[in-house]
Amino acid sequence: MPTRANALAVMAKAPVPGTVKTRLVPPLTKAQAAELYRALLLDQLEHLSALNDAELYVAFMPDEAAALMKSLAPGDFHCFPQHGADLGARMDEICAELWRRGHRNLLLIGSDLPPVPLDTLREAFAQLAPLEKRVVLGPSRDGGYYLVGMNQPTPEIFSGMTWSHDRVLAQTTEKLANRGIAFGLSAAWFDIDTIEDIERLRAISEPTVRGAMKRTLAFLQLSKF
Repeated sequence: MPTRANALAVMAKAPVPGTVKTRLVPPLTKAQAAELYRALLLDQLEHLSALNDAELYVAFMPDEAAALMKSLAPGDFHCFPQHGADLGARMDEICAELWRRGHRNLLLIGSDLPPVPLDTLREAFAQLAPLEKRVVLGPSRDGGYYLVGMNQPTPEIFSGMTWSHDRVLAQTTEKLANRGIAFGLSAAWFDIDTIEDIERLRAISEPTVRGAMKRTLAFLQLSKF
């Protein structure tokens, strides 16, 4: 079977208490934080299975979680481990792995997000369709980005960066502009790092997105915090 031009990788961690969503502890317990992360991840992966425009991957960590992550991922996902000393190095290596597998247009997204609307992902791939070197970024509400895509290797956007602050997107777009690399923005979205983010999650009303959040909504309904 020919390799699809488009590839989408979800960057994921094993949902082990004490290693995921630790910024939510407290008020959540470590077990609750891991349960929430697992629900978000499973809802996202099931939702993405309907994206027929791309080959689907889970890039996971740590290495020893391979069996667990393969058991959690739907059958249409390929799994491989993340490698790298920091977030930027891991994203760069994921892109390199996807190019080694023969893909042209790459999207990477996080795993701790409400289900990303499929039209947003399709539009991001459309931005990468031209032959010229191009990057696409999905702004998140905390000043970073939840999505990054490219159609040619662009490792410079990951190098020399500090992460988890409110200027990540701005610094990345400045880098691109200074180097003359074309870029575009996709629709804004958000990840789940604070109690305020959980309240935004509860308040989502768009029917397609809410319908794809069955596990997450069940967790929120049953949990008291």
